[in-house]
Amino acid sequence: MENVLIAPAKYIFLFIPTVVFSILIPLLGVALFTYIMAIRMAPLVKAAPDNRFDRIPQRIYHVLKIWLGQYRQPRYMVAGVVHIMIFAGFLILSIRSCSLVIIGISDSFVMPGFGGLLGDVYNFIKDYAATVVLIACAIAAYRRAVVKPARYAVPAKYGKDHTAEALFVLGLISTLMISESLFEASSVAANTQAGLHAEFLAPASLAWVFKQSLLSASTDTLQAIHIVSYYIHDLTFFFFLCFLPLGKHFHVITSLFNVFFMRIDRGNIKPVVNGITDDQLDDLESFGVKRLEDFTWKHMLDFYSCADCGRCSDNCPANAVGRPLSPRFISIKGRDLMFKNYPIYPYGSPFKKSDDLIGTTFEEDEIWSCTTCGACEQECPIGIEYIDKIVDLRRGMVDEGMVPQSLQKPLKALEKRGNPWGKMEKKRADWTKDLPGDVTVKDLAKKEDAEALYFVDSITSYDDRMQEIGRATATVLSRAGADIGILGKMEKDSGNEIRRFGEEMLFQTIKETNTDAILNSGVKHIITADPHAYNALKNDYQGLPPVEHISQFIARNVKSGAIRLKSANGDGKVYTYHDPCYLGRHNDVYDDPRSALDAIAGLKRVEMERCRDRSFCCGGGGLMLFYEPEEEQRMGVLRVEMAAKAGADVIVTACPFCLVNMEDAIKVAGMEGKMEAIDLSELIARHME
Repeated sequence: MENVLIAPAKYIFLFIPTVVFSILIPLLGVALFTYIMAIRMAPLVKAAPDNRFDRIPQRIYHVLKIWLGQYRQPRYMVAGVVHIMIFAGFLILSIRSCSLVIIGISDSFVMPGFGGLLGDVYNFIKDYAATVVLIACAIAAYRRAVVKPARYAVPAKYGKDHTAEALFVLGLISTLMISESLFEASSVAANTQAGLHAEFLAPASLAWVFKQSLLSASTDTLQAIHIVSYYIHDLTFFFFLCFLPLGKHFHVITSLFNVFFMRIDRGNIKPVVNGITDDQLDDLESFGVKRLEDFTWKHMLDFYSCADCGRCSDNCPANAVGRPLSPRFISIKGRDLMFKNYPIYPYGSPFKKSDDLIGTTFEEDEIWSCTTCGACEQECPIGIEYIDKIVDLRRGMVDEGMVPQSLQKPLKALEKRGNPWGKMEKKRADWTKDLPGDVTVKDLAKKEDAEALYFVDSITSYDDRMQEIGRATATVLSRAGADIGILGKMEKDSGNEIRRFGEEMLFQTIKETNTDAILNSGVKHIITADPHAYNALKNDYQGLPPVEHISQFIARNVKSGAIRLKSANGDGKVYTYHDPCYLGRHNDVYDDPRSALDAIAGLKRVEMERCRDRSFCCGGGGLMLFYEPEEEQRMGVLRVEMAAKAGADVIVTACPFCLVNMEDAIKVAGMEGKMEAIDLSELIARHME
């Protein structure tokens, strides 16, 4: 096709063919980018191993859903839609940007497959894509510079604010959109003036607006715009490429890989060392993460991939109550340390020796403040993992004897007695003494046989108030026709929190003891009313019979008719269900508890704003009952206030730890008489016919 304007590949400026610049800019850009990426890869090469090349079909599905489909972005609607606009436009225009690089060398180049109808359709779409991206950049810049959402703020102790970098990058993206559109528009305007065939520009697009405004310009002016806009685009493109690995926008490059390698299973904890079996743990000289290179390469990739969006910290209950933990800054501080220890400039700088992380990069209280609720991981749009990092850092601290004073006693009690209160094993079944006369619970420690095991766990076995959950659960199971037994004195704590607090060897001992007792009992399946026990038995143990939470048992038997429920008789109360973290987020059990509640005729139920996978942690999982954190407010109090805001006066949960915290929070909040808390098993037992 004949063109009025001279292409960059054939233009001569001050006796110099501009094709020279078209060759030099990409060569220098690619060379510099390769050098930067080689340095950025260095810590990953030296990191601990991590097997993330399994289950490829599921990983591809995650890429298509979470990365390409941007599935989690709309959870923050305005920011999410703006990001999707920029992301989609970027993907579309990446083809154009790459082809422009080659057009600067060969003006007749057309991307393979884009020479006919497909090329025409693509050009039409990319004109609008550039327009949409520019508008989205303007909105994003306004939000960053003017609206300033609280989740973007950077406390002084964490360093400088990142607004300037964000605005700079938005400026680079806008420059790419404008220069590409000007390059196209100037050529079309010149051909239109000369009456020659001109490329069709999408009406009302950025390129179309530029073309309309340039129709009266002289050919010399159009030629200058054509050449200058091309090289502005070329320089900006390669500058942007090399700038990305230098800060938080590294996620533009790494997010695809981070999502591909993200964790597939939930509820479990990574091994101490990948490739080392439980039987080989005694041979390890060191446990956990103590230095930077002790992290796995995937966890280092997480550090690189953090987009600094603040969604994790915005949903973190520890951060909400003022504990010294903000997941976002776990990633940012990790990335800053990697940049510091593996410097890019000056060229040839030696890599620095890594110091102990605790006390330098991370603080003890910061790491102990995490409840492992999983809200941060659920919210992250690019699959960054936090729980395994936190647990690995705790393993390192435990290995060095850095255990909080308030946790030392319960951990010793767990080691000695199998429960954090240090109570006698023979009293573990005492709660069964006050069971209703028609309820039968066999004691498998006395060589009785049962089809199902009711795994009670420590808090329900020993806490006076929580024993009522045990009796209610046994009542529901027995009256539904289940043949149940308990391990009694043979049962130890499930170990869910022991493992997540970093005491791996103690967990292994308890797991082995419980596994032997369960398998020797001959039961065919396991039922528990404690989500923490449910999670441990299901995800941390191996070789056990199927495990079921009581809410699943209830929902299944209500549906089959084995459990028949009486009406609530219009008691005037408004109920709301609180999703326990280890039942909901970690194990995806959301509908069964709700269907059980809804089976009670006349029961009025409302949802809290933060429910299901956005539920708010009660703050009391396992050993958190013993830990004394530095905080401004209790998580449970915030949760009770959320229930009140929803219009509820009864909080139903399905976890003994949640019930402890809810009942305590109601007192602290001064809402006794206005709000009450009850366990699902207790409520169902009351309404069974």
